[in-house]
Amino acid sequence: MAEATGFLYPFLDAAPDDPAALLGDLSRSAVEKWEVSVALRRTTVEDLEGDLAATADAMATLVAAGGRVLAFGNGGSAADAEAFVQSCASGPEPVPAVSLAADPAVLTALANDIGVDAIFARQIAAHGRSGDVAVAFSTSGGSSNVIAALDQARSAGLLTIGIVGYGGGALRTHVHHCLAVHSDSVHRIQEAQTAVASTLVGAVSRRLEERGP
Repeated sequence: MAEATGFLYPFLDAAPDDPAALLGDLSRSAVEKWEVSVALRRTTVEDLEGDLAATADAMATLVAAGGRVLAFGNGGSAADAEAFVQSCASGPEPVPAVSLAADPAVLTALANDIGVDAIFARQIAAHGRSGDVAVAFSTSGGSSNVIAALDQARSAGLLTIGIVGYGGGALRTHVHHCLAVHSDSVHRIQEAQTAVASTLVGAVSRRLEERGP
C-alpha cells in the first residue's frame, strides 16, 4: 500500500521501465561530471600559475619570519579551511596554521553574543598580528562574515588571501591575493578550490625548504 504522503513524492513509488538504461544514464552522468571536474581543476591551476607563485612567495616570506596562517570559511568552506590547515602541517616544511572554524564553542559564543558576522573578525582581532596570513575560503565570494574578517585582517597588518569561486565575487576587492575559480557550479568550484589550496601549500612548503634553517 502506498504511503498517505506519497502524493508529495510521486517518484518514490514509480518503478523505472528500463533499469539498465537508468544505470547507464547515471554512469554516463558521473563520468561526465568527473571529466568536467578534472578539466576545471587543471585549467584553474594553470591559469593561476603566476598568481599562485606570487601568493606562495608572499606567504613563505612571512612564515619564514615567524608568521602564522589563520584559515576560515563557512559550511563546506570551513571544511576546506580545516583541510588546508592539515595540509600545512604535513608538508616537507610545516607551515604553522590554525582554522578559525574549528572550535564550535568559540563560534557559537560569538554568534550568540555578538552576531554571525563577527565570528571570524573577532578571532582575527584576538589572535592575528602583523606578519600573519589570513586565508579565506568562500564558494560565493560574498559571505559577509568572511569579508568582515578580511577587512579586520588587513587593518591589523595581515596578508590576506582569498580562495574563492564565481570569479572572486565581492571578496576580490578585500584581499591582497585572489585565487579565483571561474565556474557557476558549487560542486565544481569546491573541487577546484581544493586543487588550488593543495598547490599553494606545496609551493609554500617548497620555498621554505629551499630557504633552509
